[in-house]
Amino acid sequence: MADIAYALSIRQPWAALIVAGCKTIEVRTWSTQRRGPIWIHASKLPDPRPEAWAHIHTPDLMIAASRIGGLIGVADLIDCIVYPAMEPFARDCEFHLNEREWFQPPQLYGFRFDAARPVPFQPYVGKMLFFPLSIVPIAAVERPVPPPQTRILVRPPEYEEPLP
Repeated sequence: MADIAYALSIRQPWAALIVAGCKTIEVRTWSTQRRGPIWIHASKLPDPRPEAWAHIHTPDLMIAASRIGGLIGVADLIDCIVYPAMEPFARDCEFHLNEREWFQPPQLYGFRFDAARPVPFQPYVGKMLFFPLSIVPIAAVERPVPPPQTRILVRPPEYEEPLP
């Protein structure tokens, strides 16, 4: 049986900022145990607040943020952070990009994403919470292969193999 792919609908420009790697925490009022690849769905209704759009600094991001009502990327959900008070929420402002005053008691949750990657826009109807997707192209969720890294290993003399 194949794994089911899940998506999360997020308003623009936040969805584009996640896919671009500029926003690594998505704030919600509910928690999740879900981990792994999550499709990023750009909802049909964008965020009307000017402070949201103030994070769009390049033409490429503006183009990405203009896509609504479909799947725009995939990111790995690696953690769910609990924000029980404004102080921890404020410490993570550079990651979730919300103003500290946006905090709402009693607590909020931060879905921490990593390895975000864009996919070609695919129109799709969004839903609330995480929602399962019908058929999803496997190639779109594959992680990009990182460039090889050169490593120089220095071993103590006792680990050197004797020459023949």
